[in-house]
Amino acid sequence: MFESLFQTFDAPAAARPGAARLAALRAQMERLGVEGFLVPRADQHQNEYVPACAERLAWLTGFTGSAGLAVVLQDKAAIFVDGRYTLQVRQQTDVKSFEPLNSADTPAERWIEDNLRNAERLGYDPWLHTPAQAARFEKAAQAAGGALTPLSINPLDAVWVERPAPPRGKAWLHPPRFSGESASAKIARVQKALGRADALVVSDPHAVAWLFNIRGSDLSHTPVALAFALVHAKGRPALYIDAEKLGGAALKTLGKHIAVAPPEQLAPDLEQLGREHKRVRFDAATAPVKLVQALQSAGGASDAGADPIALMKARKNAVELEGSRAAHARDGAAMVNFLSWFDARSARGKLTEIDTVKALESFRRATGKLKDVSFPTISGAGPNGAIVHYRVTEASNRVIAPGMFLLDSGAQYEDGTTDITRTIAVGKSTPEMRDRFTRVIKGHIAVALSVFPKGTSGAQLDSFARKSLWEAGLDFEHGTGHGVGSYLSVHEGPQRIAKTGAAALEPGMILSNEPGYYKAGHWGIRIENLVAVEPRAVKGAERPMLGFETLTLAPIDLRLIDPKRMTAGETAWLNAYHARVRKTLSPLLEAPARRWLAAATRAIPGQALI
Repeated sequence: MFESLFQTFDAPAAARPGAARLAALRAQMERLGVEGFLVPRADQHQNEYVPACAERLAWLTGFTGSAGLAVVLQDKAAIFVDGRYTLQVRQQTDVKSFEPLNSADTPAERWIEDNLRNAERLGYDPWLHTPAQAARFEKAAQAAGGALTPLSINPLDAVWVERPAPPRGKAWLHPPRFSGESASAKIARVQKALGRADALVVSDPHAVAWLFNIRGSDLSHTPVALAFALVHAKGRPALYIDAEKLGGAALKTLGKHIAVAPPEQLAPDLEQLGREHKRVRFDAATAPVKLVQALQSAGGASDAGADPIALMKARKNAVELEGSRAAHARDGAAMVNFLSWFDARSARGKLTEIDTVKALESFRRATGKLKDVSFPTISGAGPNGAIVHYRVTEASNRVIAPGMFLLDSGAQYEDGTTDITRTIAVGKSTPEMRDRFTRVIKGHIAVALSVFPKGTSGAQLDSFARKSLWEAGLDFEHGTGHGVGSYLSVHEGPQRIAKTGAAALEPGMILSNEPGYYKAGHWGIRIENLVAVEPRAVKGAERPMLGFETLTLAPIDLRLIDPKRMTAGETAWLNAYHARVRKTLSPLLEAPARRWLAAATRAIPGQALI
C-alpha cells in the first residue's frame, strides 16, 4: 500500500508521456471529424478521487495532480493547472508536447478563443463535463468562430490500449448504528424537498451513499460505490449500479425501498421522462451533460441547481455525531502514540517524511478499526511544510531536520471521518517560529470560541482566524475550514469557513478549523481540529445562537507557543482543551505514552501581556 503513495513525479524527460500518445489521439480525433479535444481530470461524477480508468489526463500527459485540463488541437496542445501544481506539471509533463499554463493567469477558455481556428470543431466527452462547464467552452469556441461538439466516443479511450477496467469494488449496507436514520425516511425527506420537480437525478456518489445507507470501495480514501440514482417525487427511487457490487443480503434489503438497475439504463429512463414532458432536477456541480441532453432531447425540462441531499447530508444527526466523537477519541489515541514515538526519534536526525507517514498509519491500523486514510498524508519537513498541498514522493522525501515539521492526516472509520494537522517542533525553535505559531493558534482559538447567530455563514467567521496574522501584515491563502462527511468524503459541502463560504452554518455540520502560515522556502504552520456546529445558550440572547464543539483530541505543541502573546481567555481555552485531551485519551494509552501526554498537555501560565 505504501509504495503507491510515494511514487516519484520527477520522471526523466524521456520517460514522460508526450509525442507518441498525442499523435495517436490526434489521429483518432481526425477520424471522428474534430480538430480539437478537451481532456479534463474528471470522471462521470466529478469526484475528487477518480478510478484508474478515469485518469485520462495522467495517461496522456503524465501529470497526476488532482485538478487539471488539457486542450489538444491538431498543431498545439496546452495543459492548465492551478497554483498548487505549477511546479509539478513541469516535472511530469513533456513541455515540448504540452504547454503548461497557470489557469489563473491564462484560463483555458481564453486560450481556446486565441488558438481555435475559424470553423474548427472542439470535441468533448459529454459524460465528463457539467452543463456549466460545457457552456463556458461553447462560448469560447464560438468566440473563435468554431463550435463545441459532443462526441459519442471518447477518442482518448480508443487509443488507450491498456486502460484499466472500471472498478468493481464491493458495496455494503451502512447500518443504523452508524447512519442514525433509515433509507426510507431519507427518501421521504428528499421527495418532499423536490418542489415542482418530478424527479431528481443524484449524480454525486456521496449523496447516493448517504441516501440509501450504503458504502463502497470503488475509490481511494472515500468509501463510496460509483453509482447514480433517480428519485421520483412519488413512488420508488432507482439505484443505477452494477448489481455484482452488492451482495444478496444488501440487494434484498435495498429492494424493499428501491429498484436496482444497471448504470446504462439511466439515460433511457431519462429519455422516457422526457417523452412524458417531466421536469427533472440535476445537481449543477456533478451532473454530466450527457444525462441532461438525454432528457431534453426527448422533450423534458431540466432544472439545474443544488442537490437537496447535500444540505441534508451535511447536518449530522445525533448518532453520527456520537460516532464522530468515538472516532476522534480512537484517532486521538493513535495520534498520541505517534507523537510520543516521533518525539523520541526525531532528534536523531534520521527520520524521513515517508517514515512518519508509514508510522502514523501503523498506529491507526493498530486500533483495529481503520478502514483507510481519508486522504494521502501531508508530511512536510522544513520548506516542504510551506507547500500547502504537498505530497511526499521518493524524489521529494526529506530528512526531518531541526525546525518545524507539519503533518496533516486523517482516517476513515465506520463511525466517523477524521482530519487533523499538527505542527511539531524539532529541536530548538526560533523567536520568529514561535511568534507565527502563536498567531496561528490565536486564530484557531478565536474560531473555536466563536458564538454567532443562526444564519451566519462561514464567510462571516473566516476573518476571526486571520486577525492576529493581519496585525503583523501576514495571511494564508487557503480557506479556514471545509466540511467533513460521516464515513464519507473528508471534503464535503456546502458548509465551509472561507471567504467564499456562503452557506449558513447549521447544527450538526462538521467542519475543519485550520488556520496557518507559510514562509515559502523555509517552513509551514497549520493547526487543525474538526468542530461540530451546536446550539449555544447565551443569557439574554434575542435570537438563536450557535457555537462549536471541538471534536479532535490531540496535543498542540506547547514548545512553539509564546505565552506572553496569549490573552487570559486564550490560555484558559488551551488549558481546558488539553485537560480534556488528557482525561479522554489517558485511559486508552499504555504507560509510556500516557506519561508523554501528561507532559505535552501541562497547563501553561495565564500571564497575558496583550
